[in-house]
Amino acid sequence: MGPNFAENYMSAVAMVLFGIGFFNLLLQKNLIKKIIGLNIMDTAVYLFLASMGYIEGRSAPIVTDGVTDVEAYINPIPAGLVLTGIVVSVSVSAVMLSLTIRLYRRYHTLNLDEISEIIKEEEENK
Repeated sequence: MGPNFAENYMSAVAMVLFGIGFFNLLLQKNLIKKIIGLNIMDTAVYLFLASMGYIEGRSAPIVTDGVTDVEAYINPIPAGLVLTGIVVSVSVSAVMLSLTIRLYRRYHTLNLDEISEIIKEEEENK
């Protein structure tokens, strides 16, 4: 695998997680499983951003002991992006789950193929 893989293993893990979530999103018919796949993809993106924002040997950007050199601290922007993304992801997941509950109450199934067939039958009967 080489020396670059040892240094960037977190990026590789993030790519694998993203792939798992993506294929889960594409191949599953159950809406809850699709939501789980999307959340796995979100987590992979957050892991990637956090791993890119970390620099070995540097500390959090909190000035202590009068050290004001920029080279002593990591960049706080990736951490801020991750926190913002987590808040947005939780909100989107809540909306998706509430819509899934509404779909289940109306169609009594979470299988997308069955919901599509029920909708087609309803349109034909009109």
